[in-house]
Amino acid sequence: MPKKKYKFRLLSAVFATVCIILVGDAVAPTAAIGNQMYLWWAIMLIGFFVPYALISAELGTQYPSEGGMYTWIKKAFGKKWAARVAWFYWVNFPLWIASLADLITTMIMQMFGIEMEMWMVLSIQLFYIALVTILGMLRISQSDWVSNIGAVIKMILLGAIGFLGLYVLFTKGTANPIEGWQDFVPLASADGGIDWAGLGFVSLIIFNMLGFEVVGTFYDDMDKPKKQIPKAIVLGGILIAIFYIFPSFGMGVGTPFSEIETNTGFLDSYNVLMANAGIGEAAIQAITIVVGGLFILTLISNISSWTFGVYSVTAYAAEDGAFPKSWAKRNKDGAPYVVSIWTGIISAILSVLGIFIGYVLPEMGVDEAFLEGFSNMFWAFFSLSLVCLLFSYIPMFAAFIKLHKQGQQVKNGYWIKVGPVLRWLMGIVPLLLLFVALFFTLVLYPDDLALTWEENNVLIVSTIICIVVGELMVANMSRKDRQKKMARKQKAALKAGK
Repeated sequence: MPKKKYKFRLLSAVFATVCIILVGDAVAPTAAIGNQMYLWWAIMLIGFFVPYALISAELGTQYPSEGGMYTWIKKAFGKKWAARVAWFYWVNFPLWIASLADLITTMIMQMFGIEMEMWMVLSIQLFYIALVTILGMLRISQSDWVSNIGAVIKMILLGAIGFLGLYVLFTKGTANPIEGWQDFVPLASADGGIDWAGLGFVSLIIFNMLGFEVVGTFYDDMDKPKKQIPKAIVLGGILIAIFYIFPSFGMGVGTPFSEIETNTGFLDSYNVLMANAGIGEAAIQAITIVVGGLFILTLISNISSWTFGVYSVTAYAAEDGAFPKSWAKRNKDGAPYVVSIWTGIISAILSVLGIFIGYVLPEMGVDEAFLEGFSNMFWAFFSLSLVCLLFSYIPMFAAFIKLHKQGQQVKNGYWIKVGPVLRWLMGIVPLLLLFVALFFTLVLYPDDLALTWEENNVLIVSTIICIVVGELMVANMSRKDRQKKMARKQKAALKAGK
């Protein structure tokens, strides 16, 4: 708890929700899905987004705690499962930070049309990591200006792509003409068969929706959290849906779906749309630099908005022995700062590793086949981050089914008034979608349904390593708990003997 109560009003909570969940760098991959994205979004909004938002609002107010998901899972299934969730929830974060650091340097080179030396790439990435590490030592109520600015910039940049797309559509037409109904139907292929590989889109769209539970960790910073948390989630959710679908439409109008680059597609689409709108080359170049700079600011605000939620969950787990005890330390305002420092250190190590693989090993003559899996470090880090994050959410929906059955805990907290059938549907459907997302992220199945190990071997091995490390951490925590329990019994026995 902070010594001083900082005010965190509803508008800031809404902006924080938007800043946390609305990820600008995820719009290009979503647009690359093609016209199927509209029905995919409709399916995922109904099947995942809405129940996930409502569940987050209920658990966040019925079980108020800065521990967020750790507290909810612990109440439902005990410390071991809570520790597993905390591990995957935290380990995704340094991976994500490292991926965004790589994305920033890629965007800078794209903005200015240059190739940077290794030392420049390293300096920029480490500066970004240091900055978000410092911001991670603040409470969300202290850094709300970062999320407020970031949310506004995101909505302006993404809204502009949508409006540019509308203008181009009405003046020049679309770069992706509709060839048939199969263009819009998920899993449908042009030959009338089933495109199973399309299920890989589930993980991408789910990632674009994650983060509502973070708002629950802001409980102690809000004036009226029991009212503000549900409102922030609902209002933020509406804005998020609009500002994901609208710019994805804009990108699809101006750029052929097959040509959308998943890591640089944001600026590419701006360039194509502005050219189609008749804007001169010099103006496009200047606007690209401005847009790219603002986009980089959103990447800073995005991480900053997540930090307090992730670090609070980690700190609570550290207090229970899941992480090093020092990670539970908080500053005078109640913000976990040791975990922020260590997250920054690990992110920096990952970035250095990525630069070493990308710059040094090729010059040493290392086999290209070996380096192929690491050729795009943004997606190497991002993919593992995505898998770990998806793992962390699985117990949350199971916890809702169990905790909701126990009845309302806080009388004036948000409560979903549903019966047993709807309660199970709200928990099971998102849970099944998470399993589908994980399966088709880790295991690529092309049209012939043959496993392609070569495509995903790095990701699969990395995921196994993360699972093993997490289980070792849980086993160590359990061992310490048994030792403490034994020590208490021995102490009680000695006392009784006296």
